[in-house]
Amino acid sequence: MKDIMILGIESSCDETSVAIVKNGRQVLTNTINTQIEIHKQFGGVVPEIASRKHIENISNVTKIALKDANISFKDIDAVACTYGPGLVGALLVGVGYAKALSYALDKPLVGVNHIEGHIAGNYITFPELEPPFLCLVISGGHTHLIYIRDYTEFEILGKTRDDAIGEAYDKVARVIGLEYPGGPKIDKLAKDGKAEITLPETYFDNLDFSFSGIKTAVLNLNHKQPDINKADLCASFEKATTDMLINNTQKAVKAIKVNKIALAGGVSANSYIRQRFKKLGEEMNIRVYYPEIKLCTDNAAMIASAGYYNFIKGKISGLDLNAVPNLKIGEN
Repeated sequence: MKDIMILGIESSCDETSVAIVKNGRQVLTNTINTQIEIHKQFGGVVPEIASRKHIENISNVTKIALKDANISFKDIDAVACTYGPGLVGALLVGVGYAKALSYALDKPLVGVNHIEGHIAGNYITFPELEPPFLCLVISGGHTHLIYIRDYTEFEILGKTRDDAIGEAYDKVARVIGLEYPGGPKIDKLAKDGKAEITLPETYFDNLDFSFSGIKTAVLNLNHKQPDINKADLCASFEKATTDMLINNTQKAVKAIKVNKIALAGGVSANSYIRQRFKKLGEEMNIRVYYPEIKLCTDNAAMIASAGYYNFIKGKISGLDLNAVPNLKIGEN
């Protein structure tokens, strides 16, 4: 069977990334140009600046990726790119570049949902992982519990009704004086604290999430008690938000009777969350997967992997492919 090489492009937020992945699992190169230092001074991503930097970087990042993989454009079987969800200007840069490559090289174009890309990051870290399984996608823009029926078939079991968990982490971090990106800073500071502060946890009759209440509670506490121990506050916030993730995941596992759970998205790099889910796996006698750290944040390898499974299923995009900033999982 012929090897299939996918060139993946990711530009949904503030990382310009190009990767080459063989057969959906083997990463030949995963080149990432991050803009964190640029946006740090603003306390978050500025969309217009992100778009401009993608334009400046994407051609050079592609050249580096091809050189590092020791291949040329003629070795590529298809071009995959993120077309949503994300910042519309940033997405348009990657989509436009991918369409130009597809046309110039006469290679198929594959549009990839960014959330599906995060899920596929697990296929790279764990070559043995196959559907069906349950996946908890936790990132700056998403909190989803998804049943992965097959590589391109997804069922949303629960999602956030307001803030995504990563958004809550970043807002809490900003208020208590931690630098952007806030999630890793909270994770680090929480290690020096004790989870002894009672914070509100929100639960519903279904598997949906809500993080606006706990975020507001932390902000109010910090405002009313400026001398409050910030490490304890971070530890308590981390524990309460993770309690909500664990609760819904347990309910989902019992409801659909799966024996595999995967984590995905930037927040899945959190060490406390990983520790709690490892313990959950041991208690429920189920296998828990999470991508290696470099595949948790936005990257093109995960997009190329997801693109591979779309490609072999015949899910090819036309040159009229456009950015869809509010794209939902499972939509084409």
